[in-house]
Formats: sequence, C-alpha cells, structure tokens
Amino acid sequence: IWGFCSDGPHTILVLKFVKNGSLDKALFGTVGSPILLEWKQRFNIALGVAKGLVYLHRECLEWVIHCDVKPGNILLDENLEPKITEFGLAKLLIRGGSNKSISWICGTRGYIAPEWVSNLPITAKVDVYSFGVVLLELLEGARVSEWSANADETVEMAITRLVRMLEENTKMQASTQAWIPGFIDPRLNGHFNGMQARAMIKLAVSCVQEDRNMRPTMENVVQQLLS
Repeated sequence: IWGFCSDGPHTILVLKFVKNGSLDKALFGTVGSPILLEWKQRFNIALGVAKGLVYLHRECLEWVIHCDVKPGNILLDENLEPKITEFGLAKLLIRGGSNKSISWICGTRGYIAPEWVSNLPITAKVDVYSFGVVLLELLEGARVSEWSANADETVEMAITRLVRMLEENTKMQASTQAWIPGFIDPRLNGHFNGMQARAMIKLAVSCVQEDRNMRPTMENVVQQLLS
C-alpha cells in the first residue's frame, strides 16, 4: 500500500500497480486477457502463493489467516510473480493455534473449508483448503464454479466428487498416468511435466480433505513443491 484517504465519505486505497492483473483473468481466459499461462508459470505461481501463505501464517510479526484465498485475490506482476492481496476478511491468528472469535462465515463459495459451517475453531488450515482448490484450478484451467456435472450438483458436491476420483486415480502405479492428460488444462496441448502434475494433484487432494487434521501445513506444501 502506498497511501490512503479516510475523510468521511471519501475513502481510497492507493496500491502498487500490478501489470498483469489478477490470476483469474489470466488463468480462465477472461475477455481482454492475452495471457495463456504455461505449465512452468503455473507451477511458479503455485509455489509463490504457498510461500506467501507461509509468511502470513508463521513468519510475519502478526500471524494472519487470509480467509479468502482465490484466483481473484492473487495478482501477477510483470514477471507473472504472484502477490496475495485483498485482506478485508483476514484475521489475526492466536499463536496458540485457533481463533474462536470468528463467528461468521468468511470467504467465497467453493473455496470455503468445511469447518466454517461446522462451528469448529478456525485455524490456518482454512487457507490450506482454499489453496488446494486454487491448485486444482491451476491444473484444470477451469473455475471451481464450473465443476458441477449438472444443475443439481452444488459446488461442494462437485469438489467432493472430483477429489474422490483423483484419490482413486493417484493410487494407481506411477507408470499408469494415462488419466492425467485428460485432467490437465487442454489449452496446454499436453505440454506439461507428468511427474510434477501427478505430485501436484496428490498435494491438492491432501489440501482439500474435509478433516482439517489430514491437511498439510503451508510449510509442508512448500517443501513438497520444492522437492
């Protein structure tokens, strides 16, 4: 942030200009976006966002839960390096673990972790869940809101169905990867790293587990991406 004004009805934030706009415009082919993210760029964006969340969760002076991680809140600079933005829903994280003061649902449908609607204490694992959905979107090249197989299937049901399918597929031997090209964004025309794709799919599935205790921390996510 470069500056602000808060004078009665006159409110404004002045932020650094980020040349390539938000990730959703680049990833989902919004009208007016000339960018088609290549595989290496998608991987680097996933890694950069993961590192940013590690910083928020464990490294900055005040630990922060973002609460609304999604492509629309990830900006891309001139080098397509990701910048996490929009902290309007963010909450300070009690360093002991949970933050029981949050009593209303925060976030965007499709990226909201199950514990938001289960009256469980909110922890940084809600951001892990949202990151997992974003990772699946980076791989598939489609919005989570478009995953429903029919009009009667909610976004939440579509995520559950997709995760179950991916879990079964990833249990196959590493040499059996015929299903992976069918899942990866067809606009890449098969130009992706098969080993990386399989690892990223497994990682995404672990991030969106309904039981938050089964999700990795963002530190674990970064380690797995770097390995």
